[in-house]
Amino acid sequence: MRIAELAGQRVGIWGFGREGRAAIRALRKRLPELPLALYCGEDEVAQAQDFDAALRIYPHEPDAVALSAYDIVIKSPGISAYKPAIVTAQAQGTRFTSGTALWFGENPQARVVAITGTKGKSTTTALLAHLARSLGVRTALAGNIGLPLLELLDEEAELWAIELSSFQTSEAGPLELGVITSLYEEHLDWHGTRERYVADKLKLADVARRLLVNAHQAPLLEKTAQHAQRLIFGQADGWHVAEGFIRRGDVDVFPLENVAIPGAHNALNACAALAALEAMNVDAVAAAQALATFRPLPHRLQLLGERDGLHWINDSISTTPQATLAALESLQGREVTVIVGGHDRGLDWGSFVDAVKTRTALRIITQGANGPRIAMALRSGKSEVPLGDVDKLTDAIEMARIVTPEGGTVLLSPGAPSFDQYHDYAERGRRFAGMAGFDESEISGIAGMGIG
Repeated sequence: MRIAELAGQRVGIWGFGREGRAAIRALRKRLPELPLALYCGEDEVAQAQDFDAALRIYPHEPDAVALSAYDIVIKSPGISAYKPAIVTAQAQGTRFTSGTALWFGENPQARVVAITGTKGKSTTTALLAHLARSLGVRTALAGNIGLPLLELLDEEAELWAIELSSFQTSEAGPLELGVITSLYEEHLDWHGTRERYVADKLKLADVARRLLVNAHQAPLLEKTAQHAQRLIFGQADGWHVAEGFIRRGDVDVFPLENVAIPGAHNALNACAALAALEAMNVDAVAAAQALATFRPLPHRLQLLGERDGLHWINDSISTTPQATLAALESLQGREVTVIVGGHDRGLDWGSFVDAVKTRTALRIITQGANGPRIAMALRSGKSEVPLGDVDKLTDAIEMARIVTPEGGTVLLSPGAPSFDQYHDYAERGRRFAGMAGFDESEISGIAGMGIG
């Protein structure tokens, strides 16, 4: 859908986060006389009035009747497309779109690499942009990673590195290359079922001329086998990790010890970024040298430093049990106390329990809304790991100070969203840093956003 198609239509905007504000700015720029209605929270009304005095503002969630009054509704990605009110309004003829869909409609010729995945998508996207820029390629870094595409509506780049969440994959395309880094169970509260989550993620394959997928994910390989131009990373004839190196086939390209971000999962993310560059006809071997200068993303295995004889690591971005396992794997051989738990989306922690129950040099502290359920799973699974179960993150940090041996590591890797206690994972990570004794203001944003 092009923005020009909204002229003369009854248009509503649902959501006043950064995506919603970007949509309002874009429409005011292209269609300044178009009447706009905004649905937002009561606490956002004053801010919305200051932002755009011409908006008709409704401080509540629209029902099916309200939505049916519009020809087109631009909704923020966090609002589930499967809400009954949306399904009913669609049946009545209301069309729903998004900032992502509008940007793609305006930029059909852009050279886009769109990256999704349950885990690894943000790091892979940022790596792709960093590596391309190291060779002088004018590259945009945007999307779900933190910069709405519509904020770059009239910008130009040689290459677009765009992160897409499972909420956005159906809104993208067409595009030159799609990348799927991993596929696990997540966001069941938005998608409704695991099957629908997987199907929504895989919608990226439908709009990607070429598709790059992870060789280590058998279900992903099976579900994408029919793609006409599928590429694979993580296997021996392409970009993969072996014997302490990132390799291209049988050639050692870059030593793992010099990669700026720790963990086997991040080495595989680097392979995904390099394979994507290669697919876009960029010299990936030359770009690989820039892996040493990549600035790690905040809240992703972020080493905060040492306080009170303990090392503190912020992995607040972790919202699945698999992500927590990957974080623990990167710390093998160290004394670790991991803090898990948060908003309960009903994910299965069984595989986590099986993976850690006999591990040594590990302590687990559960907290948050699903903390008791995780603790019960560990006890039922006959875990031998010392376990503490508290209410909130503040309590967990105090317990961690007590139970972690001197010189050990306190790891926040919740395996769950933050919504039970904090606005988002970034606020949770900053509060963790502050409570550990570090300056919250130094937990900075993602470097390189926009075009560079």
